[in-house]
Amino acid sequence: MGDSPTCSVIIPILNEATLVRELVEQLAMVPGINDIIFVDGGSSDGSLEILERLIASADRSRNRVTVRVTASEPGRGLQMNRGAALSSAEILVFLHADTRLPADTLKWLTTAHRSGRVWGRFDVDFDTHNWAMRVIAWFMNHRSALTAIATGDQAIFVRRHTFEQIGGYPQIPLMEDIALSKQLKRLTRPFRIRTPVMTAARRWQANGVLTTVGRMWYNRLLFWLGVPPSRLAARYRHVR
Repeated sequence: MGDSPTCSVIIPILNEATLVRELVEQLAMVPGINDIIFVDGGSSDGSLEILERLIASADRSRNRVTVRVTASEPGRGLQMNRGAALSSAEILVFLHADTRLPADTLKWLTTAHRSGRVWGRFDVDFDTHNWAMRVIAWFMNHRSALTAIATGDQAIFVRRHTFEQIGGYPQIPLMEDIALSKQLKRLTRPFRIRTPVMTAARRWQANGVLTTVGRMWYNRLLFWLGVPPSRLAARYRHVR
């Protein structure tokens, strides 16, 4: 698309061996992605070995996508900062391993880039026809539109120089996406891409929809009330 921005997709992983192969194959089919950077936080399930084999066998001349793997201390904020530091692209897209970008991602990132907004996020949908998850997706998208706060499931994207200017993700063990959004919305409101990313409902299904919603909103309330993210992270690990 002529003057489309260059784009890196940065993916923090921890024991995602069942997902990484499919994710690389899917991203290779999304036009306009220049670089895929996986940042491992200490996987022990063979995720790194799978990625290394994929990279070794990749036909870069056909896909024209560079896939790289690096490592950092565990923690999504730390991992995503590490990946961003390796990128020279104009746009950084932060993607969860269980989320899939739409085929027209480049068109929307180009529109966002031309709009003057320095960051944005996608609407989200879930990989299930369950009515409860449809309702949750609707509320997530409209809550984000109202508050200008995005979560990691919504594939946050940001101009690289802006990301560097604000110091990247805060180095906190939980709620790093909320904290980043609060910083970025002081600069501009997010650009909303209504074509949704597709994210897995596995966490919700495993723990129960109502339990997961209640836990998420309770943790978010505590965060807004000033409870340190380290305490929230310890509690989160305890109840998982």
